[in-house]
Amino acid sequence: MGRVVNFDRIQTSTVKENLLSHPGANPTEGEQELLSLLWEHGSLSISEVHERLGRDVGYTTVQTRLNRLVDKGWVEKMKKGKQPTHYAAVIEPGAVRETQLDYFVERVTKGSVVPLVAHLVQGTSLTQGELAELKKVIREAEKRHQTNVEDR
Repeated sequence: MGRVVNFDRIQTSTVKENLLSHPGANPTEGEQELLSLLWEHGSLSISEVHERLGRDVGYTTVQTRLNRLVDKGWVEKMKKGKQPTHYAAVIEPGAVRETQLDYFVERVTKGSVVPLVAHLVQGTSLTQGELAELKKVIREAEKRHQTNVEDR
């Protein structure tokens, strides 16, 4: 995975809380595309983002999307001297992925993960590695559940 620029004055957890506090505030497909570029390449100017998109998108569209990400608190805008303004992601990819999955599970299965997991497991040929990883995740969840029950 690419690098994420973290800034001392911005708490990633605060940005994640901001993301979580707005239901349906997941990045749009276009915003997600820009975030992915920033995660991969770090700080970029508008023209650098525009060049790296690899498809025909207007320069002002890129600028608008970047500024929306700044407004949402997911990207920071930086200006140094006479250099072009640069943009850098301040939210971790995992935070976006988690909120998107949480929102999806809530919206599609009313918060139950069983139908989603069952569909994915039954509808896909899983490798031995993926099966082992799923078993590990379930064992860890069972341990957490047992610890929570014992703490009550």
